Amino acid sequence: MTAQNEGPITIHAVKDKADKREFVELAYRLNRGDPAWVPPLKNEVYDLLTPGKNPWFEHGKANYFLARRGGRTVGRISAHIDFLALEQPASQGMGPGTGNWGLLEAEDGETAHALIAAAEDWLRGQGMTRALGPLSISVWDEPGLLIEGFETPPTIMLGHNSPLYRAWIEAEGYQPVKKLYNYAVEIVDGFPPIVNRIVAAGEKNDRIRIRRVDKSKFDAEAKLIMGILNDAWSDNWGFVPLTDGEIAHVGKKLKDIVFEDLIRVAEVDGEPVAFMIVLPNINEKLIEMDGSLFPFNWAKLLWWLRKPRSKRLRVPLMGVVKKLQNSRMASTLAFMMIEYIRRDGVARYGAEQGDIGWVLDDNQGMNAVAEAINATVNRVYQLYDKKL
Repeated sequence: MTAQNEGPITIHAVKDKADKREFVELAYRLNRGDPAWVPPLKNEVYDLLTPGKNPWFEHGKANYFLARRGGRTVGRISAHIDFLALEQPASQGMGPGTGNWGLLEAEDGETAHALIAAAEDWLRGQGMTRALGPLSISVWDEPGLLIEGFETPPTIMLGHNSPLYRAWIEAEGYQPVKKLYNYAVEIVDGFPPIVNRIVAAGEKNDRIRIRRVDKSKFDAEAKLIMGILNDAWSDNWGFVPLTDGEIAHVGKKLKDIVFEDLIRVAEVDGEPVAFMIVLPNINEKLIEMDGSLFPFNWAKLLWWLRKPRSKRLRVPLMGVVKKLQNSRMASTLAFMMIEYIRRDGVARYGAEQGDIGWVLDDNQGMNAVAEAINATVNRVYQLYDKKL
């Protein structure tokens, strides 16, 4: 990212299709030289930004800005407000007066300064008194700025950014408010003996049933899992409930990369109380595609999805209902689901490593689970805030 001093920076709100195209395309131009950056599929980026395509806009609004210098686009940023987030308790990280920004890309610090100022001005104009970011766009999409772990490409649904951005953001007066960890764990040879003992004890408990999802009942299974998620995560920092529209959207988006043997639901006395979702790392294919399925990438991707081989698997979501959290039963269910999926991941997908995250830095339960299976932090994301 080399700054070209060709005149003053001007900020322009995205107003039409040409502006939106510049907004999307800029990320590919600025990051193309970074071997660890994985180009997202462009149609998914457009859907993220577009009301009617992204159900987040049913409870949120956003504005997008471009920075130009000498007729060139040199940066971008989004500013947005989630009305459901405004209704959450301030003690949980969101709350009244909190707006967000994200999707930052900039050629240099001067550009980043102008973009962040524009996002803050828009948020102030909407009555916000605090900025929390970066979020792209929802807390359920890609929260946080990568501050550790730049060396290797991220797995599916994890963000990546230039290491320069941290200093630029902190120079604007933003303070760290929350860290999110991603853990890596070697899975070929299994887990430590204590984990195996817990799993074996759980298998002897007639109250427990660990089952695969039934993809023939996909919509019902997605609704069940997201219902557990909304309960399990409701006290977490940054929580914003997923709406029925968002649950349906997530299900549709993930349906092609959901495999029955990589998702488990745990039942106790016949009641579904926990789940674990694992996804094959489609980024291993996307990194070759430069964001486009054409002309032949769609065929390559479809062929891979028929029977994916994935060295790394990612756990983006897991949860246990609140009434069981911090109990011995919760730990047993977690270790059983992890071990069952580990076995299938190694045997059927050629997996060698698992990624678990994001995990909040104060989530004692999940951090303890990660420690028990000898997982180590390989990526750290930082969320910042600032009074407006």
